[in-house]
Amino acid sequence: MPRSVNHVASRARRKRMLKLAKGYFGRRKNVWTVAKNAIEKGLVYAYRDRKAKKREFRSLWIARINAAVRTEGLSYSQFIHKLDVANLNLNRKVLADLAMNHPEAFKAVVAKVK
Repeated sequence: MPRSVNHVASRARRKRMLKLAKGYFGRRKNVWTVAKNAIEKGLVYAYRDRKAKKREFRSLWIARINAAVRTEGLSYSQFIHKLDVANLNLNRKVLADLAMNHPEAFKAVVAKVK
């Protein structure tokens, strides 16, 4: 009896993977083995960088807060400590937004902390 191979499923699996390779350059978009390797690598990068993105944004917010509080005569660490002592529960994302887009409101927060 001849061997039965499920071509429908295997073709669908390859088609689904090649669909993910849309927009890739050269053989990465249409040659199965090259495309599969490129897609797998891309998915690894995507997973890793979803985590890294959070770290990068936090460091950006800290840099912006630090720059804003330096003009008020404080360092970042002193400011964060005084925020904690004053029991003001503002996260770094909000503080950085205030520092960039609403400097008057940020100065009011710094004054309240001092």
